[in-house]
Amino acid sequence: MSYPNIDFLYLNEEDMIASGVLDASRCIETMRDTMYLFGIHDYLLGGPKANEHGLQMNFPQKSDIEGFPLDDGPDRRFMAMPAYLGGRFHIAGQKYYGSNSHNSSLGLPRSILTVTLSDVDTGAPKAIMSANLLSAMRTGAMPAMAATYLANKDSEVLSLIGPGVINKCALMCYMEVLPKIKKIKLRGSSVHSKTALAMKEFIEETYPQIEEVEICSSLEEACRDADVVSEAMSVTKENMEEFKLEWFKKGTTVFSMGSFLYRKYEDFLNTTMVVDNYGMYEKYLSNFKARGPVDEFGKKREWVIMGIHFVHLVETGVIPREQVVNLSDIVMGKAPGRKDKDEIVMCSIGGMALEDLSWGYDCYQKALSKGVGQSLNLWHQPYMK
Repeated sequence: MSYPNIDFLYLNEEDMIASGVLDASRCIETMRDTMYLFGIHDYLLGGPKANEHGLQMNFPQKSDIEGFPLDDGPDRRFMAMPAYLGGRFHIAGQKYYGSNSHNSSLGLPRSILTVTLSDVDTGAPKAIMSANLLSAMRTGAMPAMAATYLANKDSEVLSLIGPGVINKCALMCYMEVLPKIKKIKLRGSSVHSKTALAMKEFIEETYPQIEEVEICSSLEEACRDADVVSEAMSVTKENMEEFKLEWFKKGTTVFSMGSFLYRKYEDFLNTTMVVDNYGMYEKYLSNFKARGPVDEFGKKREWVIMGIHFVHLVETGVIPREQVVNLSDIVMGKAPGRKDKDEIVMCSIGGMALEDLSWGYDCYQKALSKGVGQSLNLWHQPYMK
């Protein structure tokens, strides 16, 4: 029996840029398509309920084995995120990355990501691509797409909490859908934060229509008077400030993509609660409980993800499940978006491999049409048959 030759396309970061990975408006519409397919269940994620974020490998905080890698900083992990997405994409694949906060001392990003696209039937690779920009753009495009349904159309003040790569990409996307933004507030680790100063410079050079860029000295200052709050922090729990609902004015829309420390969960009863995938946060909470109430050093553990706060309210009987809205239902027209100008909307965007596949697929198709990338051979004939 003869086996067919298998080639696949390799796309490095320059190839991805040439293939439109930074095209904000196009990415937003791809995310809209993705959430529609999620809503009609034309997808698969990992796990027995096909709703898990991915499989994460964490390092221990201590070990008796000499030289064993330790969790000696935030985000020390490896993650594999498999998925299938149907519709016009009909593609399988996964995002894979390693993460280590100490990478910055080496001049590297905290996480280094790749995405693989595979033939749904044979499993053969179709593309392997650099995915740092891909992942950042799809992450930033999701809240911007959600903002088309959830934010007040006349929003003028945007607050970026965590002025790193994710919120930079989110800013590029917000500016596509919120044309009346004229003031941007930034909250970094301090008023002297290098990332905040770099973001301020980027805004001033890229968006001359912005009248004011303010670097805030506290989380409260960043939240007050904002029409849209975009949270994308990557900090240890010890360095987190706790949010307070009283900081948000009537009509604020809050998007959380990272860490949202909040302890008075009942406060959310006075808000509209939206999630990208309710089942994913159910699994997060289940995993959290399975790990026990304290860490290896006896310190109390608590979750810091907005969507888990909502699931906790449901599971403790404080609210019915229907009170937490899936974003896909809004995209499909099965649920309303913003209902009135004064409601406070809290939207948790945890991210799914579906988004990496869809945006990766669209960039792959553009690369094929432009002749971008390098064709590599997996085999001409498998050695063992």
